[in-house]
Amino acid sequence: MSLTTSLRLLTSALAMSLGPAPAWAQSAPAPASGPAQGPALSLELNAAQPSEKGCRLTFVVNNALSADLSKAAFEIALFNEAGVVDRLAVLDFKGLPAGKTKVTRFDLAGTDCGKLSRVLINSTTECAGNGVEPAACMRGLKTSTKTAIAFGV
Repeated sequence: MSLTTSLRLLTSALAMSLGPAPAWAQSAPAPASGPAQGPALSLELNAAQPSEKGCRLTFVVNNALSADLSKAAFEIALFNEAGVVDRLAVLDFKGLPAGKTKVTRFDLAGTDCGKLSRVLINSTTECAGNGVEPAACMRGLKTSTKTAIAFGV
């Protein structure tokens, strides 16, 4: 086989390998974002600061649901620095008007902020409002954090 023939075969093989990827190798399309997913609640863990009682957690919450919530409460799990659940607590955000952003603080007695590694939204304990189904608070819950503490569902 001549050098020219070898180069043509190599070039053809390379061109074929650069062709379109098979269906199984293609990545799935990114999930839609924004209004297509429906309205939701957004919870941001904004700060964790030592307080006289223990640890003060500050949350920024936005109700993007289409209705006012007369009450929204969540059970959270607090994880220590070893990743072990230290305790469960219920945070009552009370009323959340539709389309409104609200800042709420909770003092967690006997909790050391420096030893918190993670805050997990375990479940909704109450989600009430005119025309609001109880599962609406958890269904599209979006979480974020401005702290070094992991925060999510």
